[in-house]
Amino acid sequence: MTPPLSSRRGGYESLPAADIDVAAYAPLVKKLASMLMARLPPSVDINDMIQVGVIGLIEAARQFEPAQGVQFETFASQRIRGAMLDELRRSDWMPRQARSHSRKIEEAIHQLEHQLGRPVLESEIAEHMSLSLEDYQSMLSECRGTSLLHFEDFVGDDGDGLDAVTNIQDEGSPDPFGTLADGDFRQDLIQAIGLLPERDQLVMSLYYEQELNLKEIGAVLGVSESRVSQLHSQAIVRLRTKIKDWL
Repeated sequence: MTPPLSSRRGGYESLPAADIDVAAYAPLVKKLASMLMARLPPSVDINDMIQVGVIGLIEAARQFEPAQGVQFETFASQRIRGAMLDELRRSDWMPRQARSHSRKIEEAIHQLEHQLGRPVLESEIAEHMSLSLEDYQSMLSECRGTSLLHFEDFVGDDGDGLDAVTNIQDEGSPDPFGTLADGDFRQDLIQAIGLLPERDQLVMSLYYEQELNLKEIGAVLGVSESRVSQLHSQAIVRLRTKIKDWL
Protein backbone atom coordinates (compact mmCIF):
# COMPACT_ATOMS: atom_id res chain seq x y z
CA MET A 1 0.00 0.00 0.00
CA THR A 2 1.36 3.42 -0.96
CA PRO A 3 2.17 5.53 2.13
CA PRO A 4 0.37 8.86 2.58
CA LEU A 5 1.92 11.73 0.67
CA SER A 6 2.69 13.60 3.89
CA SER A 7 4.73 10.69 5.23
CA ARG A 8 6.60 10.37 1.94
CA ARG A 9 7.51 14.04 2.06
CA GLY A 10 8.41 13.92 5.74
CA GLY A 11 5.10 15.41 6.96
CA TYR A 12 4.23 19.06 6.51
CA GLU A 13 3.37 19.59 10.19
CA SER A 14 7.07 19.66 11.05
CA LEU A 15 8.03 22.27 8.45
CA PRO A 16 8.83 25.67 9.93
CA ALA A 17 7.12 28.55 8.12
CA ALA A 18 7.84 32.25 7.84
CA ASP A 19 5.57 34.83 9.50
CA ILE A 20 2.78 34.21 6.99
CA ASP A 21 -0.77 33.09 7.71
CA VAL A 22 -0.56 29.89 5.68
CA ALA A 23 -4.18 28.94 6.45
CA ALA A 24 -5.36 32.08 4.67
CA TYR A 25 -3.95 30.71 1.40
CA ALA A 26 -5.68 27.31 1.64
CA PRO A 27 -8.30 28.40 -0.96
CA LEU A 28 -5.43 29.10 -3.38
CA VAL A 29 -4.26 25.50 -3.04
CA LYS A 30 -7.76 24.18 -3.71
CA LYS A 31 -8.17 26.47 -6.72
CA LEU A 32 -4.88 25.36 -8.29
CA ALA A 33 -5.64 21.70 -7.58
CA SER A 34 -9.08 22.01 -9.20
CA MET A 35 -7.61 23.66 -12.29
CA LEU A 36 -5.00 20.93 -12.60
CA MET A 37 -7.56 18.15 -12.12
CA ALA A 38 -9.36 19.25 -15.29
CA ARG A 39 -6.34 17.99 -17.20
CA LEU A 40 -5.91 14.76 -15.26
CA PRO A 41 -7.72 11.41 -15.45
CA PRO A 42 -10.32 10.44 -12.83
CA SER A 43 -7.81 8.03 -11.25
CA VAL A 44 -5.96 11.00 -9.72
CA ASP A 45 -7.38 11.97 -6.32
CA ILE A 46 -7.85 15.70 -5.88
CA ASN A 47 -7.25 15.31 -2.15
CA ASP A 48 -3.75 14.00 -2.91
CA MET A 49 -3.10 17.07 -5.05
CA ILE A 50 -4.40 19.36 -2.30
CA GLN A 51 -2.22 17.64 0.30
CA VAL A 52 0.88 17.98 -1.86
CA GLY A 53 -0.10 21.56 -2.64
CA VAL A 54 -0.29 22.39 1.07
CA ILE A 55 3.24 21.09 1.45
CA GLY A 56 4.31 23.35 -1.43
CA LEU A 57 2.53 26.27 0.24
CA ILE A 58 4.32 25.78 3.54
CA GLU A 59 7.66 25.37 1.79
CA ALA A 60 6.92 28.62 -0.06
CA ALA A 61 6.27 30.36 3.28
CA ARG A 62 9.64 29.13 4.52
CA GLN A 63 11.51 30.36 1.47
CA PHE A 64 9.69 33.62 0.80
CA GLU A 65 11.73 36.81 0.97
CA PRO A 66 9.62 40.00 0.75
CA ALA A 67 12.73 41.98 -0.20
CA GLN A 68 12.69 40.33 -3.64
CA GLY A 69 9.66 42.42 -4.56
CA VAL A 70 7.37 39.53 -5.52
CA GLN A 71 3.92 39.10 -4.03
CA PHE A 72 3.62 36.02 -1.84
CA GLU A 73 0.61 34.70 -3.75
CA THR A 74 2.57 34.74 -7.01
CA PHE A 75 5.58 33.09 -5.38
CA ALA A 76 3.43 30.51 -3.60
CA SER A 77 1.43 29.65 -6.72
CA GLN A 78 4.62 28.62 -8.51
CA ARG A 79 5.72 26.46 -5.57
CA ILE A 80 2.28 24.88 -5.19
CA ARG A 81 2.02 23.99 -8.88
CA GLY A 82 5.58 22.71 -8.82
CA ALA A 83 4.87 20.43 -5.85
CA MET A 84 1.82 18.99 -7.58
CA LEU A 85 3.63 18.42 -10.88
CA ASP A 86 6.58 16.83 -9.08
CA GLU A 87 4.20 14.37 -7.45
CA LEU A 88 2.57 13.56 -10.78
CA ARG A 89 5.97 12.95 -12.37
CA ARG A 90 6.77 10.46 -9.63
CA SER A 91 3.75 8.37 -10.58
CA ASP A 92 2.24 7.07 -13.81
CA TRP A 93 -0.63 9.53 -13.60
CA MET A 94 -2.03 9.01 -17.10
CA PRO A 95 -2.95 5.36 -17.77
CA ARG A 96 -1.53 3.78 -20.91
CA GLN A 97 -5.09 3.14 -22.16
CA ALA A 98 -5.88 6.86 -21.93
CA ARG A 99 -2.78 7.69 -24.01
CA SER A 100 -3.84 5.09 -26.56
CA HIS A 101 -7.37 6.49 -26.79
CA SER A 102 -6.01 10.02 -27.19
CA ARG A 103 -3.79 8.98 -30.09
CA LYS A 104 -6.62 7.09 -31.82
CA ILE A 105 -8.94 10.10 -31.59
CA GLU A 106 -6.14 12.39 -32.76
CA GLU A 107 -5.49 10.20 -35.79
CA ALA A 108 -9.20 9.99 -36.64
CA ILE A 109 -9.59 13.78 -36.48
CA HIS A 110 -6.45 14.29 -38.57
CA GLN A 111 -7.66 11.90 -41.30
CA LEU A 112 -11.19 13.32 -41.41
CA GLU A 113 -10.16 16.97 -41.46
CA HIS A 114 -7.66 16.20 -44.22
CA GLN A 115 -10.43 14.52 -46.26
CA LEU A 116 -13.19 17.06 -45.58
CA GLY A 117 -11.15 20.25 -45.25
CA ARG A 118 -13.13 21.48 -42.25
CA PRO A 119 -13.55 20.86 -38.52
CA VAL A 120 -15.39 17.58 -38.02
CA LEU A 121 -18.37 16.83 -35.81
CA GLU A 122 -18.27 14.43 -32.88
CA SER A 123 -20.76 12.19 -34.67
CA GLU A 124 -18.43 12.02 -37.69
CA ILE A 125 -15.45 11.13 -35.52
CA ALA A 126 -17.45 8.43 -33.76
CA GLU A 127 -18.64 6.95 -37.08
CA HIS A 128 -15.09 7.00 -38.47
CA MET A 129 -13.92 5.07 -35.39
CA SER A 130 -16.87 2.64 -35.67
CA LEU A 131 -18.17 3.78 -32.29
CA SER A 132 -21.51 5.00 -31.05
CA LEU A 133 -21.57 8.66 -30.05
CA GLU A 134 -21.97 7.60 -26.41
CA ASP A 135 -18.93 5.29 -26.58
CA TYR A 136 -16.87 8.00 -28.25
CA GLN A 137 -17.77 10.51 -25.53
CA SER A 138 -16.90 7.93 -22.88
CA MET A 139 -13.51 7.56 -24.55
CA LEU A 140 -13.10 11.34 -24.38
CA SER A 141 -13.82 11.20 -20.64
CA GLU A 142 -11.01 8.68 -20.22
CA CYS A 143 -8.67 11.08 -22.05
CA ARG A 144 -9.08 13.80 -19.44
CA GLY A 145 -5.34 13.78 -18.85
CA THR A 146 -4.60 14.71 -22.46
CA SER A 147 -1.95 17.44 -22.66
CA LEU A 148 -1.05 19.70 -25.55
CA LEU A 149 2.53 18.39 -25.46
CA HIS A 150 3.34 14.91 -24.17
CA PHE A 151 6.80 13.94 -22.97
CA GLU A 152 6.47 10.95 -25.33
CA ASP A 153 6.35 13.37 -28.26
CA PHE A 154 10.02 14.11 -27.60
CA VAL A 155 11.48 10.94 -26.08
CA GLY A 156 9.50 8.22 -27.85
CA ASP A 157 7.03 5.70 -26.43
CA ASP A 158 8.68 2.30 -26.44
CA GLY A 159 6.68 1.01 -23.49
CA ASP A 160 9.70 0.06 -21.42
CA GLY A 161 8.59 2.12 -18.44
CA LEU A 162 11.53 4.52 -18.52
CA ASP A 163 11.11 7.86 -16.77
CA ALA A 164 10.41 10.39 -19.52
CA VAL A 165 11.33 13.29 -17.30
CA THR A 166 14.78 11.84 -16.66
CA ASN A 167 15.28 11.16 -20.36
CA ILE A 168 14.31 14.69 -21.30
CA GLN A 169 16.92 16.08 -18.95
CA ASP A 170 19.71 14.17 -20.67
CA GLU A 171 22.18 16.37 -22.49
CA GLY A 172 21.11 16.97 -26.07
CA SER A 173 17.52 15.78 -25.57
CA PRO A 174 14.75 17.94 -27.06
CA ASP A 175 13.07 20.24 -24.56
CA PRO A 176 9.23 20.40 -24.72
CA PHE A 177 9.18 23.46 -22.49
CA GLY A 178 11.58 25.19 -24.88
CA THR A 179 9.16 24.34 -27.68
CA LEU A 180 6.34 26.01 -25.78
CA ALA A 181 8.45 29.14 -25.39
CA ASP A 182 9.35 29.27 -29.08
CA GLY A 183 7.78 32.33 -30.71
CA ASP A 184 6.93 30.52 -33.94
CA PHE A 185 5.26 27.71 -32.03
CA ARG A 186 3.16 30.17 -30.06
CA GLN A 187 2.06 31.89 -33.27
CA ASP A 188 1.09 28.56 -34.85
CA LEU A 189 -0.79 27.64 -31.67
CA ILE A 190 -2.75 30.91 -31.73
CA GLN A 191 -3.68 30.27 -35.35
CA ALA A 192 -4.68 26.69 -34.53
CA ILE A 193 -6.97 27.85 -31.72
CA GLY A 194 -8.61 30.25 -34.18
CA LEU A 195 -9.45 27.27 -36.44
CA LEU A 196 -11.23 25.35 -33.68
CA PRO A 197 -15.03 25.11 -33.71
CA GLU A 198 -16.58 28.08 -31.89
CA ARG A 199 -17.67 26.00 -28.89
CA ASP A 200 -14.17 24.58 -28.41
CA GLN A 201 -12.71 28.08 -28.61
CA LEU A 202 -15.14 29.22 -25.94
CA VAL A 203 -14.20 26.34 -23.63
CA MET A 204 -10.50 27.11 -24.04
CA SER A 205 -11.08 30.82 -23.43
CA LEU A 206 -13.21 30.31 -20.33
CA TYR A 207 -10.77 27.80 -18.87
CA TYR A 208 -7.38 29.29 -19.69
CA GLU A 209 -8.11 33.02 -19.99
CA GLN A 210 -11.02 33.52 -17.59
CA GLU A 211 -9.78 30.73 -15.28
CA LEU A 212 -13.26 29.32 -14.69
CA ASN A 213 -13.47 25.78 -13.35
CA LEU A 214 -15.38 23.02 -15.13
CA LYS A 215 -18.53 23.53 -13.09
CA GLU A 216 -18.58 27.25 -13.85
CA ILE A 217 -17.99 26.63 -17.56
CA GLY A 218 -20.83 24.10 -17.51
CA ALA A 219 -23.13 26.77 -16.11
CA VAL A 220 -22.15 29.15 -18.93
CA LEU A 221 -22.68 26.52 -21.63
CA GLY A 222 -25.71 24.91 -20.02
CA VAL A 223 -24.10 21.45 -19.88
CA SER A 224 -22.79 19.14 -17.16
CA GLU A 225 -19.32 19.33 -15.65
CA SER A 226 -18.44 15.95 -17.18
CA ARG A 227 -19.52 17.21 -20.60
CA VAL A 228 -17.22 20.22 -20.25
CA SER A 229 -14.38 17.82 -19.43
CA GLN A 230 -15.12 15.92 -22.66
CA LEU A 231 -15.17 19.13 -24.69
CA HIS A 232 -11.87 20.24 -23.16
CA SER A 233 -10.21 16.91 -23.98
CA GLN A 234 -11.53 17.05 -27.54
CA ALA A 235 -10.32 20.62 -28.01
CA ILE A 236 -6.82 19.65 -26.89
CA VAL A 237 -6.76 16.65 -29.25
CA ARG A 238 -7.95 18.88 -32.11
CA LEU A 239 -5.10 21.30 -31.36
CA ARG A 240 -2.56 18.48 -31.38
CA THR A 241 -3.63 17.52 -34.89
CA LYS A 242 -3.05 21.12 -36.02
CA ILE A 243 0.46 21.41 -34.55
CA LYS A 244 1.62 17.97 -35.69
CA ASP A 245 4.71 19.41 -37.37
CA TRP A 246 5.94 20.59 -33.97
CA LEU A 247 5.48 17.15 -32.42
